[in-house]
Amino acid sequence: MTRTQVYLTEGERDRLAAEARRTGTNQSALIREAVDLYLDTRDRDKSRDALLAAAGLWRHRTDLPDFDALRREFDRDRRP
Repeated sequence: MTRTQVYLTEGERDRLAAEARRTGTNQSALIREAVDLYLDTRDRDKSRDALLAAAGLWRHRTDLPDFDALRREFDRDRRP
């Protein structure tokens, strides 16, 4: 672990201290938990944004086969 200095407002410090007392957890652990939650949320947002950007990427392609027809043919060939 690395030691990092963080500046908090007086209100943030008071609320953090109160939460530490309430949960029996030290303030450093609460700050690490908050940072992890924030970064995880950002990672999920980036993944979602990438998926949304890729959605419909091949929508206007004319050189691709008719996938619905291929699927129907595949399903028909698998019937007993």
